[in-house]
Amino acid sequence: QVQLLESGGGLVQAGGSLRLSCVASGRTANRYGLGWFRQAPGKEREFVAAMSWNGGSPYYADSVKGRSTISRDSAKNTVYLQMNNLKPEDAAVYYCAARFGVLTSNTADVRAWGQGTQVTVSS
Repeated sequence: QVQLLESGGGLVQAGGSLRLSCVASGRTANRYGLGWFRQAPGKEREFVAAMSWNGGSPYYADSVKGRSTISRDSAKNTVYLQMNNLKPEDAAVYYCAARFGVLTSNTADVRAWGQGTQVTVSS
């Protein structure tokens, strides 16, 4: 079992940047693929980015590709999402997600969720 705690959300102007952090804790936390999903009001939760348990092969949703970078500090069991050139459509609650081994882009595969952190983008 793994527990997730996000931080780093907030209010930013369009074109600005934010970095989200998620600390994973638990006896086998370092064997979990970690990533991010987001959910805007009235919309379904959607995949943003993820990285496998060994820190390799990051992958992104097309909507954020080229503007976002996911990275992982294995020593701290922490995953980061650096988001640049933010757009109003990026506004959502961002959730850290985990799955043992590899986290896919399918919400049904997620085995643990964080509590979420709000990202607001003003135009």
